[in-house]
Amino acid sequence: MFRHKGRSRTSKHNLRLATLLSFVAGIVNVTGVLSVKTLTTNVTGHFAYFAEEVTKHDYQAAIVFLIYTLFFLAGAFTSNFLAELISKKKQELSHLPSITIEFFILVILGLLGTHSNFYLLNGKWIAFGLLFAMGIQNALVTKISQSTVRTTHLTGLFTDLGIELSQLFFYKKPEERKTLKTSIYLRLSIISFFFLGCFIGGFIYGYLALQTLLIAAFFLLVALYYDYIRLHFIAIKRKKKTF
Repeated sequence: MFRHKGRSRTSKHNLRLATLLSFVAGIVNVTGVLSVKTLTTNVTGHFAYFAEEVTKHDYQAAIVFLIYTLFFLAGAFTSNFLAELISKKKQELSHLPSITIEFFILVILGLLGTHSNFYLLNGKWIAFGLLFAMGIQNALVTKISQSTVRTTHLTGLFTDLGIELSQLFFYKKPEERKTLKTSIYLRLSIISFFFLGCFIGGFIYGYLALQTLLIAAFFLLVALYYDYIRLHFIAIKRKKKTF
């Protein structure tokens, strides 16, 4: 899922990565909305709110929305910086620092988010942490998939999906249609799993509150160890065939 890069990476690798991490993003998104009334998987709306508060001369509120975007940016910067740094020594481990940081952010907020210290500034530290984590995830997935997959927001996905659906009326060659249908299926899968994450996360939030983030952290671990688990099962199957 993570270890295949460049020419060795296929649409199947992108599909596995996209579905699992878009599910994680969906859980994080709905948890952020329900806990601190803030969208934490993208920054588009925060720019609009920033402009609104500036026009109302409420500069304190405007700065908060600006900080939201900066935390997402910082997450993306950190993710790629660490990936580039590690890849110079061990290319196959370039994803590890980003996933590890995101995992610990989700675990810390899930376990300690209800503590009074995290509710300073009306819980905005929770939003800052989640935005940073989603910036990390979006940058990591974008880099690994060579900009084919984005898992934390849907605006661009719906745009690309609309374009590709229209192309079905014009692409007639079998190879072109096969590539196009593969891309459409990928985008529909991301949208579906993001929605599924939002739905399941919203349901679980009614019982676990911020600890719902621990569920998202668990699926990050699944994503991290998926390749190793899969290779282990393949090795076992090969051993059975030799006997």
